[in-house]
Amino acid sequence: MSLNRPAMIFTSFIVASATLIITAPPFFPSGTLPIQPQRHTALIREIRGSTATSNNWSGYTVTGSKDSFAGASGSWMVPTLICGAKDAYSATWVGIDGWISNTVQQIGTESDCINGKASNYAWYEFYPHNFFTIENVPISPGDPISASVEYSGGKFIVSLADANVNPNAPFTISTKMPQAQRKSAECIVEAVYSGGVLPLANFGTEQFNCSAATGSILMPFGSFPAADVVAITMITKNGATKAVPSALAGSSFSDSWVEEGP
Repeated sequence: MSLNRPAMIFTSFIVASATLIITAPPFFPSGTLPIQPQRHTALIREIRGSTATSNNWSGYTVTGSKDSFAGASGSWMVPTLICGAKDAYSATWVGIDGWISNTVQQIGTESDCINGKASNYAWYEFYPHNFFTIENVPISPGDPISASVEYSGGKFIVSLADANVNPNAPFTISTKMPQAQRKSAECIVEAVYSGGVLPLANFGTEQFNCSAATGSILMPFGSFPAADVVAITMITKNGATKAVPSALAGSSFSDSWVEEGP
């Protein structure tokens, strides 16, 4: 299967078992963060047909039966944060699984407010394993990002390119996740997790283009049966809206910040 994944590889390794081999601690380009945030599976509050609420996800998921999805692809721009006094965090990613499953194979960008200043970096995570920062793809606000997750040959292959940094030489890495269900594909803005859901950084509005593959061909999220596409609104623990997606038009939608929560 081909997901238009660029051929040139910065870094790659294959892990032969369900246990991911960690060779280095996470790297934070702006210094040591006060926490080590982790992306998480969807903390679902309610599902009503084609809409749902979650404490940590906002965006869209396309759902199916076990082993349905062979790929997901997304593009967005690194947001320019509005930072206040409180530390706050936001992750933007494309992935497979995590919606009513225990793993997420994902890659994306992180934009955090730490001590009143914005910090941006790219990362990948094969949840529930630890995440890693992608050191050789420094990102900045406004950078166009394209990312993909592909399942091929028993491995998950995640790739990310920044059009301003490495358009022709994306970061790519792979691993085996035998326990993965491949029941959903997502494009998500997430309030990350560390002992609980953290405040959501004010990312303004992000524009997405997202596609998924059940076979060899990527299709826009909007091309899937309506019953299989779920719009997810992020809410606080008290039920107030934190972030909300627009209507889906083909592969395109926007996601807008409302409040930090948690």
